[in-house]
Amino acid sequence: MGSGIWSTDVYTAAAGYRAAKGTSAFAYSDSGARAVHDDLNPYGVAARESRDSDEHPETVAVAVLFDVTGSMGGVPRTLQSKLPDLLGLLLRKGYAADPQILFGAIGDATCDRAPLQIGQFESDNRMDEDLGRILLEGGGGGQRTESYELAMYFMARHTSLDCFEKRGRRGYLFIIGDELPYPKVKRREVGAVIGDRLARDVTTEEIVAELTRMYDVYYILPAGTSYAGDRRTLAAWRELLGQNVLELDDLDAVCETIALTVGLGEDAIDLDQGLNDLDELGSTAGAAVGKALARLDRGALVVAEDLGLGGDSGVIRL
Repeated sequence: MGSGIWSTDVYTAAAGYRAAKGTSAFAYSDSGARAVHDDLNPYGVAARESRDSDEHPETVAVAVLFDVTGSMGGVPRTLQSKLPDLLGLLLRKGYAADPQILFGAIGDATCDRAPLQIGQFESDNRMDEDLGRILLEGGGGGQRTESYELAMYFMARHTSLDCFEKRGRRGYLFIIGDELPYPKVKRREVGAVIGDRLARDVTTEEIVAELTRMYDVYYILPAGTSYAGDRRTLAAWRELLGQNVLELDDLDAVCETIALTVGLGEDAIDLDQGLNDLDELGSTAGAAVGKALARLDRGALVVAEDLGLGGDSGVIRL
């Protein structure tokens, strides 16, 4: 996986074809499907891989996992509609030379038929196809927790990234949700959903420590969801991820937030440059993105000053 080049023309043609046929970008889910699509089933998967090639010699792995329970069910539809904006910023503005993007979905392993769905790392329009295969189950347990920790377990132990293994550069993982993880990765759920046989449960803190060796991990809590702005949720995630917890005032700004976060992390832009790029694109997301990323931008400058690099040295990767 990961070959080919993204084409907005192909994306637009596919959207036009669906419109003419009266079909949805999420035709699998909208068809009444009740199980994880075979291509997104994590069971028995050794690893999802982000690999360099002659076509893409400097890959940067970007994984986007979203909660599809309850009020979060509209997030993948928003992402799908904004894919050209995301790829346009990453590619045309040079935020990342060879981005490879994986999409996945998170439910609740205590009660859902599709608690975890994981696509492939892709460089071309197959990432749009993976989005379209996601089952938008809804569901969820109704107790302010979903199986984020199970998704983090998969990403920590079942992905392999050339950016990390060859160049010592972490990939990016964005978790978009509005609830809490469970306190433990349960061995029983890992066996049932992923197929691994564990000797014991793994605490969420332990799996986050594993995961952040290989990824810069961000949790995005958008407005318009059940627990938007919830102090308890934000505090719990900040305990796990520190400043990489982003409150977003506009659900429609998710793609732009992801793109600028990668641009900051790759030291391709500072926040002002990124916001100017959004204006040039004609995006109305600038205010929401600027507010969400202000904490990251300030944190990077503080680190730069602590290292004696000075305030004009640009944003360094955290």
